[in-house]
Amino acid sequence: MILKVVIENKTYPIKVPDEIIAEGGDFFDNIDRDMDKGWQMSRDWVDRPDQVQRCQIVGDKMLTAMHNDNKEMLVLLSAYVLTRVPGVQEIHIDTNGEMLETELVLA
Repeated sequence: MILKVVIENKTYPIKVPDEIIAEGGDFFDNIDRDMDKGWQMSRDWVDRPDQVQRCQIVGDKMLTAMHNDNKEMLVLLSAYVLTRVPGVQEIHIDTNGEMLETELVLA
C-alpha cells in the first residue's frame, strides 16, 4: 500500500509493505495505549483523541521522523494511518505548529 504524505505542497509517496501492516499490530496498539492517556495537540489538551486526532498526532510524529531521516519509523507510522483509517490515501501534515490542521484525504 502507498500513503501519500504531503508537506508544504510536496508529496512523498510512502510504500508500506503488506507484512508491516499484517505484523505491526503490537506497535500500533502501543501507540493507541499511549494516546489513550490524552495528548497535547498544539495549544489544546485532548483527553480522548478520536481516530482522526490520533492520525493528526501520528502525522506530527511522521514529520519528526522525516526530519530525522528515520525511514523505518516513517513506514511504521504510515502503516498506522493506513490501518486505522480505511480508505485513506493522503495525509497533509501541518508544519505551522497546529496539529489539528493536519488533514486526511480519503478515497
